[in-house]
Amino acid sequence: MHVFNSYIHKVFIVISIVCSDLFASTLSLGIGINYGQIANNLPTPSRVSFLLRSLNVTRVKLYDADPNVLTAFANTNVEFVIGLGNEYLQRMSDPQQAQAWIQQHVQPYHTQTRITCITVGNEVLTGTDTQLKSYLLPAMQGVYRALVNLGLSNEIYVAHPHSAGILANSFPPSSGSFRQDLSEYIHGMLNFHVQTKSPFLINFYPFFAYKDNPNEVPLDYVLFQPNQGMTDPITNLKYDNMLYAQIDAVYSAIKAMGHTDIPVKVSETGWPSKGDPNEFGATPVNAALYNGNLFQRMQQNQGTPAKPSEPIDVYVFALFNENLKPGPASERNYGLYYPDGTPVYNIGLRGFLPRMDYSAAKKNAFSFSALLLLMMIFLIHI
Repeated sequence: MHVFNSYIHKVFIVISIVCSDLFASTLSLGIGINYGQIANNLPTPSRVSFLLRSLNVTRVKLYDADPNVLTAFANTNVEFVIGLGNEYLQRMSDPQQAQAWIQQHVQPYHTQTRITCITVGNEVLTGTDTQLKSYLLPAMQGVYRALVNLGLSNEIYVAHPHSAGILANSFPPSSGSFRQDLSEYIHGMLNFHVQTKSPFLINFYPFFAYKDNPNEVPLDYVLFQPNQGMTDPITNLKYDNMLYAQIDAVYSAIKAMGHTDIPVKVSETGWPSKGDPNEFGATPVNAALYNGNLFQRMQQNQGTPAKPSEPIDVYVFALFNENLKPGPASERNYGLYYPDGTPVYNIGLRGFLPRMDYSAAKKNAFSFSALLLLMMIFLIHI
């Protein structure tokens, strides 16, 4: 009887895993995940596809246009942001080269894998390469024109993820402003967003603020924990966390440049579970609180104090710890998961990383019941 009960339990687990795809549209986490791959020990994309769909994650952001990843997620309901690295900017200002890139990296996959955005470069304006900054807007325009020519501009938008360093002032949020030395670049980009009806992307890490000033920045405030909060003296709006204040600061900075109709999305945010001795706050407990509390707020469709009716739109960084990332130890420890599929900390996510490859494309060649039967036969023999 004990053996039979154990068997039934295993079958129930398999059914839960296999059927998770059926409910992804209704039980989605509502949050995006950054899927970085600067590592030499990550699972194959087809296994990652199973993991993310078992978690009901339906939005993934890449830093390239990896064909192996796009193929592994074919015929799923997962939508992708793909990226063009900074090294492409000069070439993308040429519409012909931009169109050739899309024809090679987007069109072959777009019919089966939903691609919704192409990011052109990453955090260019806070770098030191002035020439690269001058290439940015023409590159975005080149990619957009190519999408128009190929009939894809209504399905795929073009944007650029900015660093929080583009802000000259972020508090109080109502006084948010962009750096004066970057205004010539940002002004043109804002016009582009209005013309193409695309969002403004920015990467925010409250961890950095706490790490640099642990005696001045309240930890509960940056971790979405109960706290006294901060009140904007101009608007009298109260903020109980730093991320929402930063988002509203961007809206204010955009408004100061004459625009009120550009949505803001957070293309990266997260908290490291480990860091160097001088990286204060980089612990599994804090990482679990930051991401866990953020997930809860997103599931509640919360907006910011200045935009209460517009749910925040966030991509968490990152899916896995990446062991080859350069820089301080924290850079290699932002992952929700270890490469073996084990959660780095517990925030209630119950995903499953199969031991062997499971291709989404192959999955659609046979029914769920066939897959279930195969897995049940396997379980009988273990």
